[in-house]
Amino acid sequence: MSTVNIKIDGREFAVKEGEYILNAARANDVFIPAICYLTRCSPTLACRLCLVEADGKQVYACNAKVKEGMEITVDTPNILEERRAIMEVYDVNHPLQCGVCDKSGECELQNYTLELGVDSQSYMIPDTKREVKNWSSVLHYDAGLCIVCERCTTVCKDMIGDAALTTTKRGGEALDKGFKDTMPKDAYAMWNKLQKSVIAPSNGTEYTNCSDCGECAAVCPVGALVSRDFQYKSNAWDLKRIPAVSAHSSDGFQIYYEVKPASIENRTEKIFRVTNEWNYVSLDGAARFAYDFENADVRKDEAAFNAAIEAFKKADTVRFNSVITNEEALMLQTLKEKMGFKLYNPEVRAFQKFLGYYQKASGNRFWTTDNDAIMKKSDFVIALGAALRNDAPGMKYAFNNVQKMNKGAGLYFHPIGDTLIPSFGKSVECFTHKPGLEEAALYLVLDLFADKEKLPEEVKEYLAGFKTTETKIVKEKVMKDVTETVVDEETGESKEVTKKVPEMVEKEITVEKNGLVDLVGGDSATFPDTFEKMMKKKESFSMMIGEDFYYHEKAENLAKLIALIEETCEIDVVMTPPKANALGVALICELDDEAEGYTIGYNEVGDFRLSALGDGDLDMPAMNQQEGTFTNISKRVVPTNAAVEYGGYELNDLVSALIDEGEELTIDWTVKLPTSKGFQAVEFDALPNTYSNDGTENRGYLLKTSNRKAKTPSVEKFDESAALEGEIVYRCNPARQFSDFTDKAHEIFEPFGLYASVEKAEALGSKVEVVFENGSIVVDVIADEKMTGDITKLSDFKSAQNVYDLFGPARYQTVTMRKV
Repeated sequence: MSTVNIKIDGREFAVKEGEYILNAARANDVFIPAICYLTRCSPTLACRLCLVEADGKQVYACNAKVKEGMEITVDTPNILEERRAIMEVYDVNHPLQCGVCDKSGECELQNYTLELGVDSQSYMIPDTKREVKNWSSVLHYDAGLCIVCERCTTVCKDMIGDAALTTTKRGGEALDKGFKDTMPKDAYAMWNKLQKSVIAPSNGTEYTNCSDCGECAAVCPVGALVSRDFQYKSNAWDLKRIPAVSAHSSDGFQIYYEVKPASIENRTEKIFRVTNEWNYVSLDGAARFAYDFENADVRKDEAAFNAAIEAFKKADTVRFNSVITNEEALMLQTLKEKMGFKLYNPEVRAFQKFLGYYQKASGNRFWTTDNDAIMKKSDFVIALGAALRNDAPGMKYAFNNVQKMNKGAGLYFHPIGDTLIPSFGKSVECFTHKPGLEEAALYLVLDLFADKEKLPEEVKEYLAGFKTTETKIVKEKVMKDVTETVVDEETGESKEVTKKVPEMVEKEITVEKNGLVDLVGGDSATFPDTFEKMMKKKESFSMMIGEDFYYHEKAENLAKLIALIEETCEIDVVMTPPKANALGVALICELDDEAEGYTIGYNEVGDFRLSALGDGDLDMPAMNQQEGTFTNISKRVVPTNAAVEYGGYELNDLVSALIDEGEELTIDWTVKLPTSKGFQAVEFDALPNTYSNDGTENRGYLLKTSNRKAKTPSVEKFDESAALEGEIVYRCNPARQFSDFTDKAHEIFEPFGLYASVEKAEALGSKVEVVFENGSIVVDVIADEKMTGDITKLSDFKSAQNVYDLFGPARYQTVTMRKV
């Protein structure tokens, strides 16, 4: 990364070349006021508070880029006058309800009014009535409090990808034109816009068609956008912030549980909301709203504990899922080694095997990038094997952000059509291929991006076999000389004149077609031109790999193909672990392929159940009641803390009673995490949990990885006949649902069922029986307006439904459907 040298108020700084002045200042702890700008999104110039002087000229710091030798002055008398006038305008008619406003105490309008010393009002205009709205199941909007900074619309468009909000006409009274000559120009321009505009759903209705992530409410600087559930529940200053990790997706988002006593009478602490460092990370709806899944009011039940001890002594299998800390995973592995039972986790086992195939082919390393790095530098991104809208919120955000912020392009391969992904940008090309042809998609990536000299000869020959030429007759416009005799009207003399006239002629051309493009759902006739345009000025390439690959019949070959792509293409790769702490479990536990005999279920079905859901034979703490670590998609081991109390037994108590290697506390296991798998011998309390002002993540530590060079992997050809046919069901949850824990949370509403496109849902009816080879399930049919095609999605977040067992070692299955 190249740097340039600048001065801010006389102080010298080396900053990233091409960076906005505002970001460069923030990275170096220099304060420049700004309300509308979001660090990872495009500037809107809505507030104009960030006005500074650069090389003698007034510019907006959020929109002006640094240059070598630039000298910047943050405050001048003229700029301070502008800023004060802007804040006065923001305060005109803003409701004086700070005492009950949900944002009071953390309101940026309050902060800047005080910071800029606004203690009087120079302007006035009659107010316009603006209605209070509920935009969705979780979003409450008070237009009277809105300052139209556009942070909500910007984050929804640039980061989340839903583009569900927009500015619309407010109907406010026009400004007296006399203000234009009597007040600073930026303040006048901002006020004029504020009078004209208000925020509304972009679909023209009263309700947003969005993913209910709540990021718009998180970035709102005032009390205009809040969670419907949090409204009037607490003052911000009463809440205690507990740093933690979202327990649901493998993104491992940093969150804060915000807690206080439940009431005056009940002093037990309760989680009131989740917040985030929105300048550095965006949350999905599960991370933000699925917070109240604790196992409450539990006391130690000695009889149940003794029954659990006896259950472990006779257990043949322990079945568990990935909503578990690294420390608990290590406890289970230690018990397996001492007691000899199987560890069964079908959610993670397929991923664990895939990771093993990949590491063997790539030299024992992990994937080479992460979602944050993709957003910061990639300008071409490829997604394969993941339903981005459902599986991997962080990958969805990164894919969209590349298009919006990096002027990038993207290829999206998936068997299920999704209308949201093409809306991310004009340079997004979607391929809807048949399930089973994932290898063909990777071969196409090789053909498009590889340095052909680095490819094995057999691969070059195989790729060449898909190329054909076709002779086509096309019409082409040419300019032809035509000679005419014309008569001069004045002299009557004739003369010959030659002029050029257009003529359409037929031309024979030879066109190269690539059968791989057609095979994976593209159009080989038009794609070459499209791809050529997409590649212009592209320099940094990334590829996202999802869960479909891990459960694929040819998973080993897919892993080898990914390693070959990394070796022969300048493409970085990220893989999304399936849910929660799947990567940590995959590294720590020796998982078995099958369960047998007497089974203990840890938050899963079993003959004896340990449960954090409050419905088992022995209670366990939920993730918001535990200290420990997670290993996230960024290969980072990050700490999470207990937000609310738990009074029962923990897994560590069982381990201490069963073997001699028990520890006093769960976090005493943190330092024991296996260094042979990339963990470090660091105590829990020594783990950092912060971000730097420039966005650098300092949470926990990165797994150590090998740089050993592996031999070029030998890959297999794919079988075109492997494509699934018939009625196909895909194991996939609706957005915001990941497990029984999200389902337990009171602000998560997405139901269990069979999701289908509107047309498919109408054909299936309201309820169907889905018949697999080894069982069946009766479910409601739910229409998903963003889905296209005939493949349906069956939820798996309810463990009691045993959906993993129905699908077996696959994510797609051919089934029979019967109307009920």
